[in-house]
Amino acid sequence: MFKRFICVIASVTSLFGLCKPTWAEDGRDFTENFHLGGYTSAGIELPRDSSARAFVNELSLILTWENESRFKFFSELELEEPVSWNHHQGVTTSDAYLDLERFYLDYNLSEKLNLRAGRFLTPAGRWNLIHAAPLVWTSSRPLVTELLFPSAINGLMLYGSVPYKEYAFEYTVFLEALKDQIKDDDETIYKDVSGARFTLNAPISLGLTLASFKEDHALSPHYRMVGLDFVTHLGDLELSGEGFYRETNKGNQAGSGAYLQSAYHLGNEWYWLTRLETFEHPAYGSAERWVLGATKRVKPNQLLKFEFVGGSGDLPEAPRGFIGTFAVLF
Repeated sequence: MFKRFICVIASVTSLFGLCKPTWAEDGRDFTENFHLGGYTSAGIELPRDSSARAFVNELSLILTWENESRFKFFSELELEEPVSWNHHQGVTTSDAYLDLERFYLDYNLSEKLNLRAGRFLTPAGRWNLIHAAPLVWTSSRPLVTELLFPSAINGLMLYGSVPYKEYAFEYTVFLEALKDQIKDDDETIYKDVSGARFTLNAPISLGLTLASFKEDHALSPHYRMVGLDFVTHLGDLELSGEGFYRETNKGNQAGSGAYLQSAYHLGNEWYWLTRLETFEHPAYGSAERWVLGATKRVKPNQLLKFEFVGGSGDLPEAPRGFIGTFAVLF
């Protein structure tokens, strides 16, 4: 991570140097345009096949910079699982680690075109882009959104939005410039990542993801992946879903999966959640999951979540049982 951090810092510092006259002319102190925020979540887990545990899932600090210039800066430093408890170990911090989740600079080239440089979330589907605990309905994450592609990359992105009738058509094209330098836990390191995402924001928001990448080892094939996602609202009901299919450059199937999720507003800021998932991966095997739960929006920035997870297949990343969490955006 340190090498990655230094490279990104150097790039961003150089770009800030180019725009120094812009913020100097507005008569305000450069530091006044920084804003600090973040989010955290904590909860309990009662897995069906292992011991109960309590945990602080993450502590994420988000630092942004923006003024009236063409430049914007965004960074997110996350402390993963800073403290947890289980029957065997008691209270422990052994699983804690720091993750530089995002660190990038945006430059507005024109009304419909922007350039991003640094470390950013991979534009693959919807969930990966909004996965922060206070922004998603459930505590558990769909398997297909985290085990088929890199969650973040270091590189360049071109993105923008153009009008289409009364709707908006958004596009993103991305290319990796520097592969990850360290491996966190059981994370798979990817390289040679490139792709694009297209979204039509309409009553039914539709997304298409195209990507190409390989794993960072000598025998890895080159993967090609296609993904489809949608979200729509029907009165008090929100429906959303994503599906991905991955194959090797020789045409062999190399993983797939999908989920369909509904969130129904029961009243008094309570929502009933239902999700069905299917997943298949050469290394992890196949699994199905169902999720039933209820989420309370305590405040606009606070979610209280309860859910039961069942299904088939044993995956450490997706334990079956009860999960309850409380998430705060600050």
